Amino acid sequence: MLTKIDTLVSMLFLMVLLLAISTPVSAEPQSTACQDDTNVMNYTLNSPFEKNLKHLLDTISSSTPHNEGFYNSSIGNDSNQVYAQALCRGDVTPRVCQKCVENASQEIMEECTSQAAIIWYEKCQIQYSYLMFFSTRQAFTGKYPDWNKKMRTVSDPIPFSAALKSFMKNLSTKAAFDPSKLMFATGNIKFSRTEKIYGLVQCTRDISPSDCSICLDFTLADLEGCCYSREGGTVFNRNCNVRFELYKFFDDSTDNAGGKWRIWVAVAVLCVSTFVLAVLIWYCAIHCRKRRKRTQKDEEKSENAFLHDLATPTGVTITQQGDLVGSQELSFMELSTIVAATDNFADSNKLGQGGFGSVFKGVLPNGKEIAVKRLSRKSWQGLEEFKNEVILIAKLQHRNLVRLVGCGIEGEEKLLVYEYMPNKSLDMFIFDSEKRSQLDWEMCHNIINGIARGLLYLHEDSRLKIIHRDMKPSNVLLDHEMVAKISDFGMARIFCENQNTANTRRVVGTYGYMAPEYAMEGLFSVKSDVFSFGVILLEIVSGKKNSGFHLTGQAQTLLAYAWRLWNEDRELEIIDPLLTESCPMVEVVRCIHIALLCVQEDPADRPTMSSVVVLLGSESLTLPEPRQPAFSVGRVVQIDQPSSTDASVNQLTISSISAR
Repeated sequence: MLTKIDTLVSMLFLMVLLLAISTPVSAEPQSTACQDDTNVMNYTLNSPFEKNLKHLLDTISSSTPHNEGFYNSSIGNDSNQVYAQALCRGDVTPRVCQKCVENASQEIMEECTSQAAIIWYEKCQIQYSYLMFFSTRQAFTGKYPDWNKKMRTVSDPIPFSAALKSFMKNLSTKAAFDPSKLMFATGNIKFSRTEKIYGLVQCTRDISPSDCSICLDFTLADLEGCCYSREGGTVFNRNCNVRFELYKFFDDSTDNAGGKWRIWVAVAVLCVSTFVLAVLIWYCAIHCRKRRKRTQKDEEKSENAFLHDLATPTGVTITQQGDLVGSQELSFMELSTIVAATDNFADSNKLGQGGFGSVFKGVLPNGKEIAVKRLSRKSWQGLEEFKNEVILIAKLQHRNLVRLVGCGIEGEEKLLVYEYMPNKSLDMFIFDSEKRSQLDWEMCHNIINGIARGLLYLHEDSRLKIIHRDMKPSNVLLDHEMVAKISDFGMARIFCENQNTANTRRVVGTYGYMAPEYAMEGLFSVKSDVFSFGVILLEIVSGKKNSGFHLTGQAQTLLAYAWRLWNEDRELEIIDPLLTESCPMVEVVRCIHIALLCVQEDPADRPTMSSVVVLLGSESLTLPEPRQPAFSVGRVVQIDQPSSTDASVNQLTISSISAR
């Protein structure tokens, strides 16, 4: 009887899934981003700013459909001025556009009470800000709507990914240099004898064709990271959007017959879903006692049982509660494959040694180079770091994060396999007199922006809200093109959606990079990572380490030295002489200014990473005056001495641990 019920439930779910795939996405907001600048407080309820915003959104709702689906405007003066912009998808009718913009205007007022915000719907988007952003390509990591997670994985992802990549690139070129100036393109390509890929790309029409092309390149990179092995995917951005599916999704809004068909589909889905729900309630009632017993057994698993379950042939991942669930995001590799790739973990392949294990270089049979983190066999604490990285990095895909290729577990072996970074880590360049000469300012500036975008993704734009807690140059890896990639998530923490701060008794991190509130009180937040970023930024500009800076005799810390020079209008003296020939001084001084804002003692005074990314990308925005940094970070914290061997490539395990 139970077997029949299982079969029935499976069939009903399959029916619902097939109907849902054919049904257009509902007219609900797909993603919302609200942004505040702690240095500018001009949004309060019933304030002139809020009244101007309401009036401006009303104007945009009525004006956008009559301007070919794109409109921007502003209202107010000085601190009460508001800028807003709306964009409708290029294939929708004026009526659909107006309705979408009206819904978005109402929703953004309900969701955000902030100085800047953006909301994305399937067929339109609205953004507003107290800063003028028109005609400017804004640095912003893509947003992934929830329906991306529900897409099925393609059966043969490699040729599918190659065809999709070429197709979407061609579409982006077509949109960026669209003769009609609408910056919108759709199309399809035949993937197999019976299947087609349908794609859509679009830019806001206030930016130049070249900026549109750059925005689409970044957004397609995000799309590749999240969805190129799936049957559909979407990435929203401030200035551009991309989407692909295996069904036609972009031409049917004006088709009345299609509209009636969708109504019938919706009714069918509702009826089937109701029946499925009734069956499931009955089914779950029968088995709830059995499930409770199974849950109790799972909670009582020992370390060995945990490892045994994790090493099953099918891919699994670990939830924050320690549950083991199936996953398509993490590949399990045979121990024999990893042993062969690293020549049995030969010393000649050893890249570094950390507190929880070693890192080795390897080469897979297909020629792909990898870096293997081998955790200490008897370390339960190392297992906790392993578990944390599996939870986090397997779910994160971004150009500026190191990519987890897979993992392997057999017996006492616990292995994480990452992409190999041939240019080692950032500290090997900025603190080495010979290698530093290979860096010009353009490379440094690209690295700074890459770190900032990676942290922005972790804090605001990933599926999880992540605090890294151990940001330092040795945890910033550089690929063959010198693209910065953040690594080592063993110390990272997941935050709930509405959580802003947390407290811990176990203070982990590295001397010279920990924020004062974290080092002394165990309080950490996104602003802890902002502080670390500020320190790294000063180190890149100066070529000097913050830790041990007192040995130079110039000041107690690099932060104190930078602050003193800033107050004496001598900030140019901190710039590394090797950079002076290749750098525009105005740009470098702006970076010093931003760094000082990031390392202010009070976390509330520090900007968010979204503000940092915007400030780094614009020379016209006025920066607030920084306040005094925290000079004594780490003096009351005892730090375990690091290993004598420092990892030079893929430093995936080294994190100094400090006990209060």
